[in-house]
Amino acid sequence: MTYAENLWLFFTLLFGIIIVPGMDMVFVLANAITGGRSSGLAATAGIMAGGVLHTLYAALGVSVVLHLVPELFNVLLLLGAAYIAWIGFSLLRSSITIGGVEAGARLSRWASFRQGALTSLMNPKAYLFMLAVYPQFLKSQFGPVWSQAAVMALMIAVTQLAVYGGLALAAGRGRDVLVGSPGATVAIGRGAGLLLVAIAVFTVWQGWSGAG
Repeated sequence: MTYAENLWLFFTLLFGIIIVPGMDMVFVLANAITGGRSSGLAATAGIMAGGVLHTLYAALGVSVVLHLVPELFNVLLLLGAAYIAWIGFSLLRSSITIGGVEAGARLSRWASFRQGALTSLMNPKAYLFMLAVYPQFLKSQFGPVWSQAAVMALMIAVTQLAVYGGLALAAGRGRDVLVGSPGATVAIGRGAGLLLVAIAVFTVWQGWSGAG
């Protein structure tokens, strides 16, 4: 697998996870509905900042593993693929719907940013993703881990900005799609689930064939 192919696979997985309606998406919509586009974009920026911090600690952990116990890398790959497959099967079996997006109290832009960062940093699924899945895409043959991590951090931030920022800019329409069209959210969830299962199988196959 080339470096470009590795990044495309990471982006496909990343987009499949971010596009599924969840806590971050609802938080952005609630802020946008209450405080307008600027508040929604501030919440998006906070979530992006949290994502950058997640990337930093994950890259540090991968660097330590590669340096001290390189044999553990395939173990991490297998665990990460199992986690991806578990998320995928869960999405395939579930019917994700958003019953309502509560506006809540109006927050300042700084408060929206701060709470967005905290929402991202306190999300346990984000920690599992960064520790179990992210390491699969940082590979020694593609150069220094930190340069790869910087590129992937930028990809995470841009994808979050495109998805969550787009919803913030079209808060009313985005709310109607999530709340008023349960079939759309179910389809998004199940489509992402199928994608994640396929990626899990592919990453294990690529990892073991590359090791061989």
